[in-house]
Amino acid sequence: MKYLDEYRDPLLARRLLEELRRTATRPWRIMEVCGGQTHTLVRQGIDELLPVGMRMVHGPGCPVCVTPLETLDRALAVAARPGVILTSFGDMLRVPGTDTDLLSLRARGADVRVVYAPMDAVRLAAGHPDREVVFLAVGFETTAPANATAVLHASRLGLANFSMLVSHVLVPPAMTALLDDPECEVEAFLAAGHVCAVMGWREYEPIAARYQVPIVVTGFEPLDLLEGVLLAVRQLEAGRHDVENQYARAVRRAGNTAAQDAVRQVFRVTDRTWRGIGEIPCSGLELAGNYREFDAARRFDVGGLCSVEDLECIAGAILTGARLPTDCTAYGTRCTPRRPLGAPMVSSEGTCAAFHAAGRTPTRSTA
Repeated sequence: MKYLDEYRDPLLARRLLEELRRTATRPWRIMEVCGGQTHTLVRQGIDELLPVGMRMVHGPGCPVCVTPLETLDRALAVAARPGVILTSFGDMLRVPGTDTDLLSLRARGADVRVVYAPMDAVRLAAGHPDREVVFLAVGFETTAPANATAVLHASRLGLANFSMLVSHVLVPPAMTALLDDPECEVEAFLAAGHVCAVMGWREYEPIAARYQVPIVVTGFEPLDLLEGVLLAVRQLEAGRHDVENQYARAVRRAGNTAAQDAVRQVFRVTDRTWRGIGEIPCSGLELAGNYREFDAARRFDVGGLCSVEDLECIAGAILTGARLPTDCTAYGTRCTPRRPLGAPMVSSEGTCAAFHAAGRTPTRSTA
């Protein structure tokens, strides 16, 4: 790739759409499992330009959105303690907990800081030995290597005042959980290119074979997504169910083995609760035994938390693709990016935020 515009060429996009219309003989349902892909699809109107009846199902691809409410409430409780510096990526600050959010807590005096990499939190801990520095570590496999590296560096430095509140989630178990649902209508997947840049795509091959669903590793630009959809439809029309790699400029089958080694050294697989969805077995990462000393959940006893979701928010149904944001009675009225009821409206990768930014209304729903 030389220029980003190469992947936004309207003439090439038109040709891909024409080829897609020639290829599709029935209204297939394809899920993208990446919030960045969702935003491109909605912002560019690609989901509305597909052949009649074909539907993009927006999956649980927003790591901020699926971070458990209990984790956020725990982060709020830790951040409220004197002597604590809680660090996080900026998109977590306005996600609503049960009673408040991190941004509001900071306005009331808590030391909550935005960092751009977990190593920033390690440097803070080294520079403030009299303070406890906690990093809120969320995300899919994409952010796990950087978080693992931060823990390894803190361990080498002997930083006893650094810890992580870990809520990593893994994509393949979420896909299998969706496919095991008898009401699931997804017939193919677009796999997230950045996740596969780290992990490769070998772990998707058993899923494609077991459930007989095509999986296409796909990038994030309009032409990436259109080509990914076309590759998936070609497989569906031919009755194939393989893993294909549209994102060849960034992804290899084996992925980044050095990054994988760091993740395996620092983390171990665990069951994880996904906000709005529930517990998915073996779908998360937690700190492994040698690094449990850096586990903020163990270090800080915040007592019994009583986390309660907003009853009006249908985030779970949106995250699994069962509903669209425009199906929610609070969408755009009682729930907006400035005053969100749930994480999908506030996160930069949330489906509700994508629909709202694109001006989608219930009368223009893509259902």
